[in-house]
Amino acid sequence: MGKKHKYIYSFKYDIHNSDLCKLESRQLFGKEEKNNLLFSDYKVNPSVSPFIKTRFEIILYSEDYRQLLKNIEEQNIQTNGFKAEYLVLNGDTTAYPERLKKLKDVGFCIEGDPDYKTPSIIYSICHHKNRWYFGILKKHNSDWFKHRKKPHSFSSAINIDIAKTLVSIASKGNKKTQLLDACCGVGTVMLEACFSGFKIEGCDIHWRACQNTRKNLAHFNYSANVYRTDIKDHTTKYDAAIVDLPYNLYTFSNDSIISNLIESTAKLAGRIIIVSTSDIKALIKKAGLKVSDSCTVEKKGKKFARNIWVCEKI
Repeated sequence: MGKKHKYIYSFKYDIHNSDLCKLESRQLFGKEEKNNLLFSDYKVNPSVSPFIKTRFEIILYSEDYRQLLKNIEEQNIQTNGFKAEYLVLNGDTTAYPERLKKLKDVGFCIEGDPDYKTPSIIYSICHHKNRWYFGILKKHNSDWFKHRKKPHSFSSAINIDIAKTLVSIASKGNKKTQLLDACCGVGTVMLEACFSGFKIEGCDIHWRACQNTRKNLAHFNYSANVYRTDIKDHTTKYDAAIVDLPYNLYTFSNDSIISNLIESTAKLAGRIIIVSTSDIKALIKKAGLKVSDSCTVEKKGKKFARNIWVCEKI
């Protein structure tokens, strides 16, 4: 690592989500994670992504461990309620007993009473490519897993990992972004946006879909507007929109319907994330959009894959 960076991000994902994680990484950080690791100057909350496990904010680093401890002492850190943790990065072969010893070293460099159960701040140490780092650790909040037990679901609905990624890609992690879920279904995307603190509204032409979305939102005490309307009749403008297109499995769909959906959404937002089960590049171009990025995601246990298209107005 030649350039100095502010943060170290660690990632975790399965093989089915590898391309999706890399797409999200490109959209959030402008570059792909490699070997479950990424150095960046961009500050992103790990909980906006299903794949980012930790964010390590670098305070100090040194190739000499003893020098790092000396530098930590010189920081004269005085705080109560802290916790010290050793962050194991990919490629770090430090044995567990040695990691414990180093944690004690770090703890002795900090003045204050520790809190191991509910710390107010987590100081951390990690090792990567012959360099030791000391910093503040921010962990992923996995409470969004509760959305798997939403009251209303649909067999062909996207899973919550994909939904969460669509929100982070559409917003690029910016909480000020105004989002639209243009075909909200049962609200899978909206739940993930609300959990992460994004501003989102939804619409659907089907009465039952809107009702189920509202019930799912209320079940988790989220508040967001859901409109029962044809997208072509919707007039509110947004920074970005997410469109999970009909798959022609349970809801009839053809090129004309898909084209109208994309073109209508393009009138409301300049940035659109589209999910489809077929190649729709021609329809995207017809709507006055260009594909700036894309990937394909297989759905576990299903016979079809989903294409995710990141589109911008030409």
